[in-house]
Amino acid sequence: MKPNTFRTIWQVLLLAFLLIIFLTSSFIGGSFYPNKWTVEKLEEDFHKKEVDRVALLGLQEPEFEFDGPNSFMDAVGKCVDYINFTTDRRSRVPKSIIIAMAGVESAWGTSRFAKEGNNLFGVRTWDLNSPHMKPLGIPDAKFGLKMYETKCKSIKDMINILNNHPAYEKFREERAIQIKQGYWDYQKLLEGIKAWSTNSKYTKMIYATIVDRKLP
Repeated sequence: MKPNTFRTIWQVLLLAFLLIIFLTSSFIGGSFYPNKWTVEKLEEDFHKKEVDRVALLGLQEPEFEFDGPNSFMDAVGKCVDYINFTTDRRSRVPKSIIIAMAGVESAWGTSRFAKEGNNLFGVRTWDLNSPHMKPLGIPDAKFGLKMYETKCKSIKDMINILNNHPAYEKFREERAIQIKQGYWDYQKLLEGIKAWSTNSKYTKMIYATIVDRKLP
């Protein structure tokens, strides 16, 4: 074999090797064909920029105005959208579940606790030094129902409870699975919030509300 021919073959092999290195590194880094890790990292960075942008814009909590179940659902939805601006996507709770729970727990905003304490979910407190309301007819109860400055703050607290309380760990685990799948299965998610009520049919009631009200 002539030296020039040998040199040409070696150069071709070297170029092929370098091309393989480039393609492999591009895939790993995500510059040529974004892999799953890279996509998630980009989404996380993008969301952080969104949160920072919202803070700079100084967006304010929406007014909570309603005159019936339909407008109540709209008001809850607006609050959820507002809260989601500053909530990591992995910590968000499906809007339909929040609306259904708020409707059932507060009788669509007409309960005493909703009207006087902005408490849409019947959240209790055992810290009687914090703002609270006692259940009617039980003035000596060792607990009270939390009072909130606004109804949107009640929604924010509800989301915080689902995200942090040990009783809802299964909810968080199932949510993580469904986020990866890319779609919600409300019945499976609701299995993780049974602790919210002593009513054994609570989760079925919430799911029925989602279906009956045609929530997305």
